[in-house]
Parts: sequence; structure tokens; C-alpha cells
Amino acid sequence: MTVAQLQSLPLRHLRRGKVREVYVVDDDRLLLVATDRVSAFDVVMAEPIPHKGIVLTQITAWWLDHLAGDVHHHMISAKVDEIVEHVPALAEYRGVIDGRAMLCRRTDVFPIECVIRGYLSGSAWKEYSASGTLAGETLPSGLRESERLEPPIFSPATKAEAGHDENITIARMIASLGPDVAAELERLSRLIYEHGRAIAASRGIIIADTKFEFGRDQEGRITLIDEVLTPDSSRFWPAEHYQPGRGQPSFDKQPLRDYLDAERRAGRWNGEAPPPALPSDVVHATSARYVDAFRRITGGDLVLPAEGDA
Repeated sequence: MTVAQLQSLPLRHLRRGKVREVYVVDDDRLLLVATDRVSAFDVVMAEPIPHKGIVLTQITAWWLDHLAGDVHHHMISAKVDEIVEHVPALAEYRGVIDGRAMLCRRTDVFPIECVIRGYLSGSAWKEYSASGTLAGETLPSGLRESERLEPPIFSPATKAEAGHDENITIARMIASLGPDVAAELERLSRLIYEHGRAIAASRGIIIADTKFEFGRDQEGRITLIDEVLTPDSSRFWPAEHYQPGRGQPSFDKQPLRDYLDAERRAGRWNGEAPPPALPSDVVHATSARYVDAFRRITGGDLVLPAEGDA
């Protein structure tokens, strides 16, 4: 899949994210297309990661199918035949969207990332190790990096257009959204995380933390949107290697991050765009991590488009 192919889709382009392209189908529906773009340290790499977009779309669809009885979500279909049935103008573009596109209901998006932390890692560990707090709120003393948190911590963040999201207090979230909406978003986030954590644990994966996004649909219902429990939106750790007190290997961009860290330490990259060129072994290793995460979570093989679109 190329940029030119995406630009040729017969729909109005609405916005571009680091990974996804969003198109308007009509007043009620959007088409989300996950590309193979990859970012690290808030910089988008020049090289795509084969199969990454398909993994993100299909693993999200798998989770949404499992959550359908408990959580209202935005997915209409992630199956290319059904998408084309709904949007006949896309019939000639199967090879572009197959596997990586999701037809969704439109919502008014809440400007909050709903983060659930089951383990102390990432930005949460960085703040805690410096001040003993998370978003300014005190946590128990003596916690180690990657420590399991019981119960998991609901830690909202503001949505940033560029750069890092900002961790905020629940009080600030309530001030923004109101107490009823804030309480419902926390309830849904905890429900989804506990459901996902249990399934992942049975497959040898720890979901250390994750983030969800929600909106309100045209009927006023709070609706789960965007990607769900993917290697991009979550921290997946192999359970067999888990050991608190240190950082953990992960099922996502770890080979990419390790390479970029080495480039920075060697003084060959300043941490800003443009990024260094990625060696083929780093690209393939990162792709393998995504595909492995899909297989382990879903229990099935990733089905690639017949034309080899990647």
C-alpha cells in the first residue's frame, strides 16, 4: 500500500494520524485505514513496518467482537466484503483497504485518553521514581519499576495533537467532562481492561497498561472508538520474562526503540526528525513482534490480502 493508493480513495480525507488515515463516508460513518507507518519517541520513521496496519485493525476488530455484549463500540465492519457492500465506491480499492480498513460510526470524541495502568511503567514510573506521585497524586511508597498495581490505576490524560499526552488528575477530568461522564468512562475503561487482561494472561501476555478513547454517538450513547488493546495502544509483556524491578521486553516496537537508543548514545541521532534509516533486520524484527502479538492474543494466524498488500 502506497501513499498514492491512499490518496486515490474516492472519499473525502478528514485527517491523518501517526498511523491512521481517516475518510468521510457520509454524515454517519467514517473509514479508518491503518497504514504501516511506525513512530517512536514521537518521530515517524521513513520505513514502513510490513503487516503492522493489518495487525492493528484486525486485533482491534477481534477485541470489539468479544466486547460487543458489554460495551457499545463504533465498528460496523472490518471485513472488506462487508465494507464494499456498505460503500460500493470502494469496490475497485479492495487491494488498498483489505485487512487494514474499518468502517465506523461517527462520534463526538471526548478530549481525554482513558489510561489504565495495571503495572508501574513508562511515564508513570518516571514520575513515581522522581516524586512518588502519578499526575500529582501520591502512590504507596516502595513500589518498584514494573510492579503490579492492585487495583489497577485509572489515569486519564489529555489528548495531544503532537508530542506526549499529559497525565491529569481525575478531578481535572471531572471538571472537563462532568462527574457522570467521567465516572462512566472510568467504569468502561476498567471493565474493558479487566476483560482484556484476563484473556491475554491465558495466552501468556501481560497487558501492563493501555489507553482507550470514547465518543458520544448520534443517539447520545457513550461509544468505544479508535484502536483497542493493540500493541500500539498498550504495553504487552511476555509473561514468561516478567520480573519486577526492571524494564520488561515487549511485543511491539522494542527492536526499533533499542536501535534508536543505540543511535542516540552513539551521537548519530539527536532524537528529532528526520530519524535515521532503519536497517532491514530492525524492520523485520519489529514486524515479527506485531504478528506474534496478533497470533498469541487471537489464537489464529494473521490473514494477509491475497494480493500481498502490506
